[in-house]
Amino acid sequence: MNNEKFDARFAPTYGVSEAARYLNIPPSTLRSWISGVQYRSDRSNFEPVISVPPAEIVQLSFVNLVEAHVLVALRRVHKVRLQDIRVALDTLEKQFPKQTYPLAFETFATDGKDLFIEHIGQLINLSKRGQLEMEKVIDMYLHRIEYDTSGPVILYPFTRDPFQKYDPSRAAPKAVFMNPYISFGRPVLAGRGVPTELVFERFNAGELIDALAKDYGRERWEIEETIRYESARGRKAA
Repeated sequence: MNNEKFDARFAPTYGVSEAARYLNIPPSTLRSWISGVQYRSDRSNFEPVISVPPAEIVQLSFVNLVEAHVLVALRRVHKVRLQDIRVALDTLEKQFPKQTYPLAFETFATDGKDLFIEHIGQLINLSKRGQLEMEKVIDMYLHRIEYDTSGPVILYPFTRDPFQKYDPSRAAPKAVFMNPYISFGRPVLAGRGVPTELVFERFNAGELIDALAKDYGRERWEIEETIRYESARGRKAA
């Protein structure tokens, strides 16, 4: 993608461990997506599926974070092998040669997704039912990305396991979002732009959830989800 002017979405912003906590995946998994894996045995090597900005210290951009968010969906369904994802991505990139980050842009959310799923199905011998299941889960993740005319601008990370059974009236709640132009792309309370870390700190200091909800002008459940999200991130970091 031609990007002559500075665009915060492409800036190296997140360390690998930090990004992994945001997405609730092991840092080792994310590193393998970025660097690939080379084996000393005869096992097939894994080629990288995420291209990060060049830097002495590996950091992901917001666009990379969105790519990884979509890749999580693929791994959650059929544990799709990294080699197969790389081959399917090559096919997608040939179909859309002007799009450097096909998984992160609306191209994938529309016609690119069908092409990708079809090719993945051929690579791993998926049944039609399996492809429909994969499409359903990918859509679940894609619905947590908001786009403008230039690409992705908001990511709503999951505050809990998306496959966990809970109140259907708040299925996959969007209480937390990440925007590269707000708080340096760190998680914030949706609707207020307040860093989730600040909300969590106030809660840990003894402030009541109802008081926080009133202070920020949000619903109680939004504060609860924010606290749940930060609590889970803290456990990942420990």
